[in-house]
Amino acid sequence: MVTNFADAPSDSPTTGNGSSHTTRQKVMHAVLSQGPVSAATIGKELDLTAAAVRRHLDTLEEEGLVEVKAVSGSQRGAGRPSRRYVVTHQGQVELGDDYLDVASEAMSALVELGGQEALRGFARKYFADIETRFHKQLPEDAMLNDRIQTLTTVLAGLGFAATTRRAGRAAKVTTLRAAQICQGHCPIQELAGEFPQFCEEETDLFARLLQVDVRRLSTMPTGGHVCNTHVPLGRAAHASLIAASGSKN
Repeated sequence: MVTNFADAPSDSPTTGNGSSHTTRQKVMHAVLSQGPVSAATIGKELDLTAAAVRRHLDTLEEEGLVEVKAVSGSQRGAGRPSRRYVVTHQGQVELGDDYLDVASEAMSALVELGGQEALRGFARKYFADIETRFHKQLPEDAMLNDRIQTLTTVLAGLGFAATTRRAGRAAKVTTLRAAQICQGHCPIQELAGEFPQFCEEETDLFARLLQVDVRRLSTMPTGGHVCNTHVPLGRAAHASLIAASGSKN
């Protein structure tokens, strides 16, 4: 089940106790898409005080949906460790893994009948909607930055809570500059943990659509708080990936 946050009830106006619940959903979504994130950052985004955000975060933490990740001073300068929030494994499961038992049995049966290539074929079909939407939304004469933004937009629209971050901005060597596509929600997290072919096929798809070699820095099925894909910015497009992308259009 893909959770499409664009259509989630958190954006619907409510009153009374419902208003508090709606705000809490928005706080949860902020942690999902931006985590590790501080209460102050969430407050600025939602126009709330940090204290108000912390009350919602405390409730979500009591429910086992978010947890604190301390960021040490060495990562953010001198001072005490900063409290940053991330979605817990339980939170991810409650957002969409209710299909797991049936899906796991189906994948096992598929492997028995058709082998590993049958499973990979199924995984490729699962991600086909990403590719279709990507090509429909991609501007003409798109550069790499356009491709990154289009892919991020498509993933966000499909419920993967995707955002883009930049790395190595100050690097004098352009080949060290990169973008990172972060997916805060994986609708098939448990299934991909059992069948890593899904993550492998998704990574191959990203490389083909972006036309550069990408690298996975972390994935939720292997214990990461987000799925983080490293995209180098200062390299020429990979000819084999361009050819593969062209053959798919």
